[in-house]
Amino acid sequence: MNIKPRFVLFSILSILLIAAYANAQEMSHGDNVADRKLTTLPPFPTCARGSVQSGDPSKGSSIIYASIAAGCTIPWHWHTPNEHVIISSGVARIDSKGEKSMTLSSGGYVMLPSKHIHQFHCIKECRIFVHSDAAFDMHYVDPNGNEISPAEANKAVKQTAATEMK
Repeated sequence: MNIKPRFVLFSILSILLIAAYANAQEMSHGDNVADRKLTTLPPFPTCARGSVQSGDPSKGSSIIYASIAAGCTIPWHWHTPNEHVIISSGVARIDSKGEKSMTLSSGGYVMLPSKHIHQFHCIKECRIFVHSDAAFDMHYVDPNGNEISPAEANKAVKQTAATEMK
């Protein structure tokens, strides 16, 4: 039997591609904004609602989708993981300690390094995706950088901190 090496290679590659495609179909997950069930997410302000899109924020890397009302401010805080924010729609201002404020709109992106103190203000209703590269946490701080409670931080910007998911 005389099998040509090119045919064997083509056959192997074809099988691998079919297997990879089938595996990708089983693993794919997606949805549309209209289908998402959004809830308040403690300790964020109640004017921000969201849902976990991927991963488990309490254990590791994750992606969170959020819808934030115009005028809503997420007060000064920092996170242990690096935070990547993508603006899907709306307009937001990001203030970071020691840096110039930046305004982001649809398609905008910012990476906030671990323990970098910042705040987020939604100017026009914002829909965002937040990727954190480790377990997600939130540490609110006062103007001097001292850690404070979510209730105290949100009161300073006339918001109410969520205390439960609803």
